[in-house]
Amino acid sequence: MPSGRELAYDHLKDTVLSDPSMQGQFVNEQALADEIGVSRTPIREALLLLAAEELVQLVPKRGAYIAPVGGREIRELFEIRAMIECYAARRAIELDAVPEAEMRAELDAQRALAGEGEDRAFIDRDHRFHSALVRAVGNDMLSKTYDGLRARQIRAGIVALFARGDRRKAVLVEHEAIVDALVAGDAEAAEAAITSHLSATQQVLIEG
Repeated sequence: MPSGRELAYDHLKDTVLSDPSMQGQFVNEQALADEIGVSRTPIREALLLLAAEELVQLVPKRGAYIAPVGGREIRELFEIRAMIECYAARRAIELDAVPEAEMRAELDAQRALAGEGEDRAFIDRDHRFHSALVRAVGNDMLSKTYDGLRARQIRAGIVALFARGDRRKAVLVEHEAIVDALVAGDAEAAEAAITSHLSATQQVLIEG
């Protein structure tokens, strides 16, 4: 059974940090403790961990602040993602290890999430779509590095959907293009599709 700190950490990282309405807000420790069913001590311990990951800012006498996704963070996140995902695309093709079935399954699941209030589930599938490609390379250190971006990736993805209502449909088209290029064994087209997809999301975030 997970500890109170683990429950608080997971809830903060997976739910609170990715809530667009929480950007630029301070965390209400007591309300969060009541919601999860723990004391404030595990909440504070979880916030210390998140502060060490630079996902929240601890402000003296004010508490934990969730800063809006900034321009530099966005650029750095998508630069790293492009490097990893483009490498994974080329390497998966070289190894004849393109995870077509898994990626198409995640894409189909995304298509089914068309209703309002399903942004989080849609972006969860988005992460699983991309991480399936990275895992296919068979490099555990690369996969762990990519998984370390998960909280920021999900946060950025949800904010992008919130910022532009038509982004969901565009993501589906862009994901389809990525899979098609991978299955065709065209590494250059796959890299171009990935770069275009990431650039489009980055632009939405920058424009707000």
